[in-house]
Order: sequence, then structure tokens, then C-alpha cells
Amino acid sequence: MEWFTAPEYWVSRLVFQRALACVYLVAFLTAALQFRALLGERGMLPIPRFVRRVPFRRAPSLFHLHYSDRFFAVCAWTGCAVSVALIAGLDSLVPLWTAMLLWLVPWALYLSIVNVGQTWYGFGWESLLLEVGFLAVFLGNDEVAPPFLVLFLLRWILFRVEFGAGLIKLRGDECWRKLTCLDHHHETQPMPGPLSWFFHHLPGPLHRVEVAANHVTQLVVPVLLFTPQPIATAAACLMMVTQLWLVLSGNFSWLNWITIVLAVSALRLPGEAPSLPGTPLWYEVVVLAVAALLVFLSYRPVVNMISRAQVMNRSFDPLHLVNTYGAFGSVSRVRYEVVVEGTPDDVPREDSEWREYEFKGKPGDPRHWPRQYAPYHLRLDWMMWFAALSPAYAGAWFGVMVERLLENDRDTLKLLRRSPFPPDEPPRYVRARLFRYRYTSWRELRATGACWERTYVREFLPPTRLAVAVQRS
Repeated sequence: MEWFTAPEYWVSRLVFQRALACVYLVAFLTAALQFRALLGERGMLPIPRFVRRVPFRRAPSLFHLHYSDRFFAVCAWTGCAVSVALIAGLDSLVPLWTAMLLWLVPWALYLSIVNVGQTWYGFGWESLLLEVGFLAVFLGNDEVAPPFLVLFLLRWILFRVEFGAGLIKLRGDECWRKLTCLDHHHETQPMPGPLSWFFHHLPGPLHRVEVAANHVTQLVVPVLLFTPQPIATAAACLMMVTQLWLVLSGNFSWLNWITIVLAVSALRLPGEAPSLPGTPLWYEVVVLAVAALLVFLSYRPVVNMISRAQVMNRSFDPLHLVNTYGAFGSVSRVRYEVVVEGTPDDVPREDSEWREYEFKGKPGDPRHWPRQYAPYHLRLDWMMWFAALSPAYAGAWFGVMVERLLENDRDTLKLLRRSPFPPDEPPRYVRARLFRYRYTSWRELRATGACWERTYVREFLPPTRLAVAVQRS
């Protein structure tokens, strides 16, 4: 079938596969370095407890068969190793069927992690990586030209990512329609980056231009992905530029980067495809069957996307094969942060020596300038942003985190930038307080050197000792 392959996308496939393997590597590295404190046997939301409560059919995972912290570490580091092999091009050196199995390994391992990851893995980019990673299994290697259907389905994902995000904004917060959301977003986003302060202080008219350009990129440009070349390439390039703008303005894990990777699959890059033998019949049958399945599974995400009751970032099947996406349907006008403190005093008082725990990414010390962490994902920092929005987001894990801080738990402290207590002298009490944060002005920055100004709002958690923390958890 001559229509089955698109040899002119040979170079695009190569770049796409290597870039996707890089995203996989970041995802597995994040899991390997953070899981013990978050999901381990003594984690804040332990996997063993989850798999006893949730059946395999609802959340397929290797960890339903067996769990130990050592086994999770083996899975995560295996994912890292396979990702490195794919970056190096091992899939191009093996037979087609072996390459497909090689791409299936990181997908299956990451699916196993996401399906038991609970709150820590409830972000849209987790499902997006799985959906894209599943299609990558069928994209082929140097033995065959890229299948047209798989390339089309990759564009279909990119369309849903962008168009769904555009619709959720138009249907959500009125500031998107008034072009004023970016008056607040750079200050109130989950994890600001090193340039976010400067983005916030851009002139108001430029913020409105940003919002208007976002609407065009998300609601008009995605349609052009399905037009002939070079228009589709131009549309994909415009999306990539927009995503790079977002990379500069904040820390959004690998969401922007995997969107850029998706856009690469729509580019028609220059390069000669080698002469190849005919495509194997079994491969054509498998790709056709998978394409038919994914088209069938697209029904519910499409219905959700066009519905006035649209929800964002939801999976409709336990394998995360076809999902719905979207971000920032509403934008906070005020930034709140939970500040966690400990004291060595036997009797806690307001005038006690309260020492503040510093997180890696979320705002804390007003003089601490934000750093660039994305595409690496600081899961605890992100959830602390949600906790500041509402204590309900933290109900399942916050008490356990406090207990681990009272124990000076090594794995939990690794998630932080700095602990104010020596390893052998844990705090006697820990408390949490809610503050309102705002960016300083240019004048305030020059005078104080602080990029934030914070004001105490209320108590979030009263002073808590170890026995009480255990009861709360």
C-alpha cells in the first residue's frame, strides 16, 4: 500500500523519537529520585496501601503483582536505561519487531508508575506522555518508512492538546475573554521560573497581546495541522515558538517540551530517505488495527472537548491511550503559599525560635529567586501550591509529611532545598502558616533585593508534635 508510508518524514521521525526518549528519561529520573518519600513503603501515599484498595482492572500496573521500594527503584532506573538506549539510537540497529518491543518497555513501565502514583501523578502531562509513547511503539525504525496513520494520529494528539486548552480558557475564567489573565498568571502560576518576575512586569498592553496570540495559537493554528505542506509545518513551528515562550515564563514540568516534541512530528524536515524494501504485511495490519482502536477511543474525549461542561486532563481508559487535555481554565488573582516551620522548643510559643523549611521550587524566603527546574518535575512543590488553594488538596498526605519532618526523615528532606535542623536534632514541633505573596516592584527589588513580599494570613496547621502528627495521618 503506497499510501501507508510517508518517507518524506524520515528525518522528522528520527528527531521525534530521540526527543521523546529524552522526555522519558526525565520522567523516569523524576520517579527514581522522588518515589521513596512520596509513594514508597513509608511514603506519604504508600503504593502498597493503594494496590490493596484499587483493583488491577482499574489501574493496571506491575506493582499489583509485587511491590517493594527496591522493585520500584529497579523499574524506574530500568526506564532510565532504556530511555538512554533509545536516545543513542538502539532501536535503529535492531529488527523492526524488536524496536517496537523496545519502545513498549518504557511505556509499560511508566504506565505502571502513573497508575499507582495517585495525587502525585494526577497531572495532564503524565497521560500525554503515555498517549504519545504508545503511538511511538508503532512509528517504526530504519527498516520502514514512517506510517502515515501514526503521523496523523500524532497530529491528532497535538490538535487536542492545543484546541482543548483553548476551549477550556474561552469557557472558563472571563479574564481570558477580556485578555487580562496574564496580568495575574505570571505571579500566581504554580511554580514561577527565574524570568517570571520580569514577565509579570511587562506592560499591560503586551500582556493582552500575549493572551490574544495564545487564543490564535490554540484555536486557529491547530486546524492548519491537517492542511498540505508547507502550511502544516508553519503551523507546527508557530506552536513550538509559543511553547518556548512558556518555557521561559515558568516551570511547567515537561508539558511544554512534549508539546514541542509532538510538533516535530508534523514538520517536513529536509533529508533523503534511504531506499527500503516493502513494508511487512504484519506491520501494516498491526498499525491499521491500532489506528482503528484509537479512533474508536477518541469518541469520549471529543464529546468532552465540544461539551460546554468540558473537563480537562482526564483519562477515559486505564491505559491512558486517548485522553483529554487543558490547562488554566481559571487563573488565581492572589498567590497564597504554605510556609512550614519547626522549633526545637519543648513548649511551642509564638516567640519560640521557629525555623523555616525551604522548598526547592515553590516560593518561600522572599529573597530567594526562583530557579529553572522544568522539564524536571518537583511533585511535592506543585502539590504545596494546590494545598495553599485549599487544604482539601493536602488532606491525604500533609499530616504524613509533617510526621516525616518531625522524624528528620532522610528521604523526605531530600525533596527540600534546605532543612533548618541538623540530622541528629529533629524539631520538637512543626507548624504551617498561610501567607499571601506578591511580586515586589522594581523600586522594592532595588531597595530590598527581594523578589517577593509576603503577608501573614492565617494558621494552616497548629504546632504539632510527633504523636499528634501520627494521629492526623
